[in-house]
Amino acid sequence: MHPLLFLDNPYFPPHVTYTWFIMLVLALLSFLATRRLNLYPGRLQHVFEVVINGIRNLMLDSMGPDGLRFFPLIATIAVFILTANLLGIIPGFESPTANLNTTVSMALVVFIMTHIVGVRVHGFAYVKQFLGPVWWMAPLMVPIELISHLARPLSLSVRLFGNIMGEDLVLVIVLFLVPFLVPLPVVILMIFTSAIQTLVFMMLSMIYIKLAMEGAH
Repeated sequence: MHPLLFLDNPYFPPHVTYTWFIMLVLALLSFLATRRLNLYPGRLQHVFEVVINGIRNLMLDSMGPDGLRFFPLIATIAVFILTANLLGIIPGFESPTANLNTTVSMALVVFIMTHIVGVRVHGFAYVKQFLGPVWWMAPLMVPIELISHLARPLSLSVRLFGNIMGEDLVLVIVLFLVPFLVPLPVVILMIFTSAIQTLVFMMLSMIYIKLAMEGAH
């Protein structure tokens, strides 16, 4: 599906311009929702409160109170991914998460943060988990642990990219076969899949960070 022309330019690929477009939209909505905070919130403030409280409660259940230190990271990733996924459902728009460059960049942020947290919490003891329980197993354990950890950003990025790219292809096929009429069940399924993929990326990110906080097993 070709992106809307006003977001298409010869200098930046569509997934970059759509990423900036989503960032601007979310920034504007955040400003409008928080400029006049009320005890009895309006619709936009209420929507943001529901989303933020939902993410916060999920993090408390999954990571405990210590995990709230990473709330800005997890909440930002979750809101961006969900918005990006849903944007691709609108005919003429393109999901930046349907591009591997976008998903890899987010996965690398989580990957780097995971190991920064591990080193800060445990110091050199965090590195020992790559060496195995006894020193003579290090030549065997180091490659295994490295492959295991490097597979995490690969899993995060490819899973999200593959599912959203598949959604966009389905939408293109449906629009081609039934012009100007997208069957409601297909739209509902795509919305559900977009939410599920957001939840999966968010949960895996929290699990990886929590494992780093807990240290080696």
